[in-house]
Amino acid sequence: MSTRRARPWPSTGPATGIGERGFTLIELIIVLSIIGLLVGLGLPTYKSATIKAREAVLKENLFILRKLLDQYAQDKGKYPASLQALVQDSYLRMIPVDPMTRQSTTWVEVRELPSPEDPMLNEIPGVIDVKSGSEAKSPIDGSPYNTW
Repeated sequence: MSTRRARPWPSTGPATGIGERGFTLIELIIVLSIIGLLVGLGLPTYKSATIKAREAVLKENLFILRKLLDQYAQDKGKYPASLQALVQDSYLRMIPVDPMTRQSTTWVEVRELPSPEDPMLNEIPGVIDVKSGSEAKSPIDGSPYNTW
């Protein structure tokens, strides 16, 4: 009769101690190279997905801001003096962040041109449109974000 006990797992080589097993260097290198390959394949897809998402947010923010500018003009009979006026008059809770510059202070306000016959020439022209403050171009169609 043998007094030798059966091991609960198959052996992959010499044990490093009583009941201990480890991975060989080759196994670790293979696993790390597979992980690196998967990260390398997924990174470009991740970057393009984040750009598309930021562009979608920019388009939505521009649509909403332009809609609110028109709503303000219909309600008050004139365009707001600034985007901050939309917040002060409760059309917005806060000015949204420009996703391309990641700041809410970089929006470019396009003002209406006063007519020479207007008796209110000394009044600040209202904001009729808004554009992104980013100088970057879209990698998808090549158009600058500040022209959208």
